[in-house]
Amino acid sequence: MRYTTVLFDLDGTLTRSEKGITRCALYAAEKMGLSGYTEEQFRSFIGPPLFASFKRVCGMDDAQAEQAIAHYRERYNAVGYAENEVYTGIPALLRSLKKNGCKVAMATAKPQAFAERIAQMFGLAPYLDALVGPGFDNKHESKAHIVRRAMDALGGTAVMVGDRCYDIDGGKANGIDTIGVCYGYGSRQELAQAGATHIAGTVEELTEILLGGAPRARGVLISMEGMDGCGKTTQREALVAHLMQLGWDVRCTREPGGDGIAEKIRALVLDPENEGMFDETEAYLYAAARAQNVRAVIRPALMRGRAVVCDRFVDSSVAYQGGGRALGAEAVAALNALAVGDTLPDVTIYLRMPPERALSRRLSASEPDRLEREQSGFFERTYRTYEARFDGMARVAAVDASQSIEEVTRDMLRAVDARLGELTL
Repeated sequence: MRYTTVLFDLDGTLTRSEKGITRCALYAAEKMGLSGYTEEQFRSFIGPPLFASFKRVCGMDDAQAEQAIAHYRERYNAVGYAENEVYTGIPALLRSLKKNGCKVAMATAKPQAFAERIAQMFGLAPYLDALVGPGFDNKHESKAHIVRRAMDALGGTAVMVGDRCYDIDGGKANGIDTIGVCYGYGSRQELAQAGATHIAGTVEELTEILLGGAPRARGVLISMEGMDGCGKTTQREALVAHLMQLGWDVRCTREPGGDGIAEKIRALVLDPENEGMFDETEAYLYAAARAQNVRAVIRPALMRGRAVVCDRFVDSSVAYQGGGRALGAEAVAALNALAVGDTLPDVTIYLRMPPERALSRRLSASEPDRLEREQSGFFERTYRTYEARFDGMARVAAVDASQSIEEVTRDMLRAVDARLGELTL
């Protein structure tokens, strides 16, 4: 790797922030009594300082621009900062940079307080060694000075990555290489004319420029567990949408299932007509499907730096076959050791719900499969095994699934964000 320190711009480089910025600029213009503008006209606000942008686009004098900035920040502080999403592939890139010992900083013209809030909310903060931006009272700080402060903080052989000519100019002014990214808000022509050392059209191209042949960081595996009927399907959709907003390339799978072979095993093990299936046969079939899913779906996705969301994993077998079927939790865990090897969840979401309530909800939704036709004692043993297994387990985020859907989603996402921020590479 040619660089030991990588400085990133924020808007248009790490995050797609157009909605928040343009809506806040439009809000400010309207508060200043200016009408007839559209959000599209404020796209040029992405990159340069607000003070200069309000003067240039709206023809304001210094005093008016100051007042417009106050209106802008009023809305941005309330909702604008959250009207944002991380570009797909950025978490994988940042994790890979850290894996290879790089220092990473954010060098942005956005007020540092706002940038810190965004970095925290969108999962970027754990990967940053420094975050440099102007204070609210320093509207004239140049990008060159911001870049210099970031370089002074981290040292090393640095490169500046950004989507506008201002980022390229800031890097060049400090004598360092620059990478222009044209997936943001600047054009390839703008970046080339500014004299960018490299230009990347996609996050993938940026990754190749920065990492070359260096090893990539593994993705993350998130499993979802709980009694049938606890709401996993609904919450999985919310989780996937959240991970995508954080910039993860998400791969969903389920157990038993995953690829064509594992899905055939799923059909066999859940078919209500297979009443004569022995408990041990069932346990081995689940392990077989899991072995296939791990090798055909999960590991390849993790090697590409993706986030894998798996509906059930080893913990389900330990609970349902080890506890529910009374085969023994340790015995079933040992049976699955060969199936999964070292591929284990980084985070497990446990939607905790008493078995009688969960099963009632499940049976009201559709016809029961073979396992769901079992007697209440089966589900009570399964639930007790879940509770015992997950008690004090660090990777588990236990959420009260008896709450409203919105409350469950809120608690789940908070717990997932916290655990993702704690993961080691």
